[in-house]
Amino acid sequence: MTITPELLALPARRRRHARFIAALTTMIGACASSAGDVYGPIAEVDPGQDAVSVSLLQCFQLSLSAHLLLDRAVEEDAARWPEGIRTARAAPRRTFAARCAEYGAQRAVKGGAPVPRSVGAVPAHKVPSEGRALFEVGTLVCERWTDDPQQAIARVGEAVADGGFTADEILDEAADCAVTVGLLTLDGARGQSDPSMAAEHCLLAVRHFAVAVALTSADLEIDTPHHQAHFRKADRRATRSR
Repeated sequence: MTITPELLALPARRRRHARFIAALTTMIGACASSAGDVYGPIAEVDPGQDAVSVSLLQCFQLSLSAHLLLDRAVEEDAARWPEGIRTARAAPRRTFAARCAEYGAQRAVKGGAPVPRSVGAVPAHKVPSEGRALFEVGTLVCERWTDDPQQAIARVGEAVADGGFTADEILDEAADCAVTVGLLTLDGARGQSDPSMAAEHCLLAVRHFAVAVALTSADLEIDTPHHQAHFRKADRRATRSR
């Protein structure tokens, strides 16, 4: 198929993070396939059969390599669009390998703390001080995106209005928060003795990766006073409706 210029004229963020989005969608498929390696054999055996042979190999391999694959995709996007990445995000972007390693070290100190199942469950005290404020607003936007995207967008507008960050910085951080929880959830699959629980971790990770795709694909233009006023008004309506 020939790609026409019209098809290439995609929103800026979607094009700038194309390799990352593609890697995330591949990860979603791999997680689903890993769960299928467990549930598929169970579905095929005779109902009276007690023992079922399943494979967790793909699940474990994915949990060990996912963060490296996603970090590589981020690096490839940065190489393809160096000026766009530099303009969109002033602060250095922490790798997923570093984020997961930091949390893993913290879990070890606490004697094996539970794997977080939500963005809000990931503590911020390991975040460098210069990136703490961005992490906090990114976490908030990520949490609200699943339940109410419009309210999440309103929060982005408020943060932009305060003058601390750009919309792209916030959305990038929110997406990274979603990915980090997805990777930690996937990592938790290796600690499960029950194959069905390991498969459940794979499917839970899919939810977080899907949110990351949505956040990475979002292309908001809210840096103008008109857009800031619009989203503050939308947030007030959302507050009154609760």
